[in-house]
Amino acid sequence: MNDTHDTNRAPAPTTPQRAIGSGFGPRSTAQEVVRGVDLTGRLALVTGGYSGLGLETTRALVAAGARVVVPARRRAAAREALAGLLGAEGGVGSGAEVDTLDLADPDSVRAFADRFLASGRAIDLMIGNAGVMACPETRVGPGWEAQFATNHLGHFALVNRLWPALAAGRARVVAVSSRGHQLAGIRWDDVHFTRGYDKWLAYGQAKTANVLFAVHLDARGRDAGVRAFALHPGEILTPLTRHVSREEMLDAGWVDEEGNVAGSFKTPEQGAATQVWAATSPRLAGLGGVYCEDCDVAEPAVPGDGPTDGEVGRDALTPGVSAHATDPVQAARLWRLSAELTGVDAFAPSA
Repeated sequence: MNDTHDTNRAPAPTTPQRAIGSGFGPRSTAQEVVRGVDLTGRLALVTGGYSGLGLETTRALVAAGARVVVPARRRAAAREALAGLLGAEGGVGSGAEVDTLDLADPDSVRAFADRFLASGRAIDLMIGNAGVMACPETRVGPGWEAQFATNHLGHFALVNRLWPALAAGRARVVAVSSRGHQLAGIRWDDVHFTRGYDKWLAYGQAKTANVLFAVHLDARGRDAGVRAFALHPGEILTPLTRHVSREEMLDAGWVDEEGNVAGSFKTPEQGAATQVWAATSPRLAGLGGVYCEDCDVAEPAVPGDGPTDGEVGRDALTPGVSAHATDPVQAARLWRLSAELTGVDAFAPSA
């Protein structure tokens, strides 16, 4: 690799990983954080924007005046969930529109990106919200592990293929990660878990990948006016937990014997707030490459306070972001690996 293709050496982050005093907090809602922000004429893209946190995100952005493109694996289900929010045909005015996209299918990602680019529209903000959690061992695409493929590689390929539209809009790109990134770093010798699959370690790796992706995208994109953020939305019970049994939820302290949700858990409206804030807050103008939680930039996690031996309970994961998820060297390494796996890199010389 020659010196002109410098993904080996990511520039040092220019934004400190520390709180900026946003004025919002863990109980703020998506509607509250976007109040007073005028998104009229802006175009947003929200993957998975028709279920759980994604649906609340779409509602908040449309209410602020945005046009929201919702790529969906289940297009009919998306249109049904978004009834009342769908905008005029042809992408005119505020409202949502639905297109087909399966993040685990490289051909589907390519086809969606080609259709969108053909529309000639710029993207002002993009939220990579879709994902899977703790699923049984599943292979997708060319044999990729499903969580790494869906949560990271699909979004990686989508952003790189949509780069002309993102650069044209000087977009803000938001990767929805999780405090679960503390469970695992990148398994460099076996990212697809071909040996010893563990659903929680695979989830942790995918969430670490989301943060590292934002770190390197921000480093590469900031000269074009594109900034990137990652975040932990909070603890929320949504359809994302479909693969977690009731017994696991009890053991983790997410619910009690009667099925009542833990008091510290957020509502979906509160859970969507941090990603909406990261995508729209004027306070983040000129900043990027950092991990956020509770509608603010997060502090670094205290070394040694994170989970051990695959713990996933409420007390195992701590506030803040782990150093392994914000290391610019690992971020550059993951970018190279992802480009090799997907065959797309918007910043390669040939591109």
